[in-house]
Amino acid sequence: MLRVEHGNVFLRFCFNYIKSNVDITKSTVYWKGAKLTGSHEGTIEILSAHLHFNEKVFEGGEIIIDMNSINCTDLSGDSKKNIEAHLKDEDFFFSEEYPISKLVMGNAKKIDINTYEVEGDMTIRGVTNAIKFKAKINDGKARVKLKIDRTKYGVKYASKSFFKNVGDKMIYDDFDLEVNLSYSL
Repeated sequence: MLRVEHGNVFLRFCFNYIKSNVDITKSTVYWKGAKLTGSHEGTIEILSAHLHFNEKVFEGGEIIIDMNSINCTDLSGDSKKNIEAHLKDEDFFFSEEYPISKLVMGNAKKIDINTYEVEGDMTIRGVTNAIKFKAKINDGKARVKLKIDRTKYGVKYASKSFFKNVGDKMIYDDFDLEVNLSYSL
C-alpha cells in the first residue's frame, strides 16, 4: 500500500489486504436536488465498485457511476422524460460528453466501531475535487450520505451564486447522494 503525506511517500506492507467486490445488483445510489419551489429525486446506476480492507478495517475503494442512467422517481410521463433529459444535458451533467462520475476513496480513519471518516476525490463532468465524509461500514453493508456542491463541478444552471436574477427558478447549489453498497470480503 502506497501512501503520500506532506510530500513524503510511505510504503506499507499489507499481508491481510482484501479488495472486495461490490454487488452492484444489490447496491443503490439515490439523489435528491431541491429548488426554491420544491425538489426532485431518483436513482442512478453503479457501473462498478470495489472496497479495500486490511484485516477487515476499511481503507478505501472506488465507485463508478453511469451518468446516462439518471432516473427521476418522483415524476411520470412527459415530466419525467423532460427532467431526465435536462439533467443529462449540457446545462447539468452533460452525460453525452461525461458518461461517468467517480468517487475514489483513500485516506480512511476509523472513528467509531462501524464509522469511518473518509477522504477522497469526487469527479463529475471531468472535474475532480477533494471530498471528506463519514461512512458506516459493517457486515457487508456500506452507507454514505454526501452533500455535493454542483457548482464546483461546473454545473451552474439556475444557481443564485452565478445568476442573481434567477428568481423563483433558482435551484440550490447542493444536492444529496445516498450510496448503499452491498459487498463481500
